[in-house]
Amino acid sequence: MQNYWAEFLTVALVHLLAVASPGPDFAVILRQALCQSRRNALLTAAGVGAGILVHVTYSLLGIGLLIQQSLLLFNILKVVGALYLSWIAIQCLRARAGGVQVAAEPALAQRGLAAFRLGFLTNTLNPKATLFFVSLFSIVISPGTPVALQTAYGVYMALATGLWFALVATFFTLPRVRRGFNRFGHWLDRLMGGVLLLLAGQLLFSTVSGSEPPSAPSQYTDR
Repeated sequence: MQNYWAEFLTVALVHLLAVASPGPDFAVILRQALCQSRRNALLTAAGVGAGILVHVTYSLLGIGLLIQQSLLLFNILKVVGALYLSWIAIQCLRARAGGVQVAAEPALAQRGLAAFRLGFLTNTLNPKATLFFVSLFSIVISPGTPVALQTAYGVYMALATGLWFALVATFFTLPRVRRGFNRFGHWLDRLMGGVLLLLAGQLLFSTVSGSEPPSAPSQYTDR
C-alpha cells in the first residue's frame, strides 16, 4: 500500500482542484442552499457525490474509454447533458420577484428524493466529468494499480465531493447568509439560470462544431 501513496496524493490533489472550480454542480448546490431547506441542499450534495460513483464505475469497466473515443457517443452524451441543464435553467429563469424564498413552506419544498436526484443527474450527465474520470483512470492512475485500490480512490472522491458540497450547502443555509441573499433572491435565481444556460449552450455548440473530445483533460474545465 505504501507504494501507492504518491499516486493517491496526486489523485486527491487533481480531484480537489476539479471539485473546487465553479460549474453546474456548484450552481445547483448554491440555488438549493438559498431556495430550499438545509436538508434538501444536503441531499442534493449527496446526490452529486453519488454521481461520482457512476463515473468511477464505467471508468473501471473501460466503458468510459469507449465513450471518449467515439465521437457519436460523446456527442449524444453532450446533447443529453445540455438538455438537462437547459431544463434546470428554465426553472430558474422563470423566477419572479417575491417568488423565490427559502422553502420552509410545504408548497415550495422539494421531496427528498427529488433533491437527491437533482444533484445525481447534474453530475452524472456532465460530459466533462466523463472526460475527467476517464483521463484520471487511464493516465494518472497506473494500470498496474490493484482494482480494489482504484475502487477505493473512487469511493474517496465520491465522499470528498459530497463533503465539499455539503460544506457549501451548510454555509449558504446559515440564517445570516440567507438573509443577505433573500432581498434579491429572484435575481440570483435568474443569474444561476443564465449560467446553466450558457454551459448548456457551450455543450451544444461544441457538438454542432464537431469538436472531438480531448484525450487528456487535466481537470474539470467547467467545474
